[in-house]
Amino acid sequence: MKSKVIIVSRFSILIITVASLSFAALAMAQTPGAHSSPTTSGTAKSTEGSSLSTKDKTFMRKAAKGGMMEVAMGRLAEQNAQSEDVKSFGKRMVTDHGEANDELKSIAAKKGVKLPGKEPSEKWSSDKTYMNMMVKDHEKDLAEFQEEANNGSDPDVKKFAEKTAKVVQEHLDLAKETQSKLQ
Repeated sequence: MKSKVIIVSRFSILIITVASLSFAALAMAQTPGAHSSPTTSGTAKSTEGSSLSTKDKTFMRKAAKGGMMEVAMGRLAEQNAQSEDVKSFGKRMVTDHGEANDELKSIAAKKGVKLPGKEPSEKWSSDKTYMNMMVKDHEKDLAEFQEEANNGSDPDVKKFAEKTAKVVQEHLDLAKETQSKLQ
């Protein structure tokens, strides 16, 4: 009987400790500037992720993952495509998405958002399969970038989405044009 009381007491203390730590962490997370150093507290509001909504962060992570996939597939297209138009399209994907990825990484670093870092391992199938995928992917991406540009909460992320949406629209038009040449 005595051992049951000791076990229950220790378990209760553990639960109380975990709950206390959870509340403390939650309170710190909701207090702007609470976790910034004294030397950066004057600039903390402009650099920390306080203005980022969950939706903004999700957009950034998806954009980073998609951008890395575009670069990886673009490299494969440059190396493996039969059509010069598809090779050229792949090269443009590497250049444009590489630049957008770098800009997004810079914004994420300022906002304290961790982006996925692992490059996808893609496999080449065919010119037609690649271009079909590029059309579908850029249609989806364009909608997501326009949504963020119009409804995002962070001005830096919105500006990035608006600027990049224009490039994604160019890619979509070029993808459709290139796709039509393969049929």
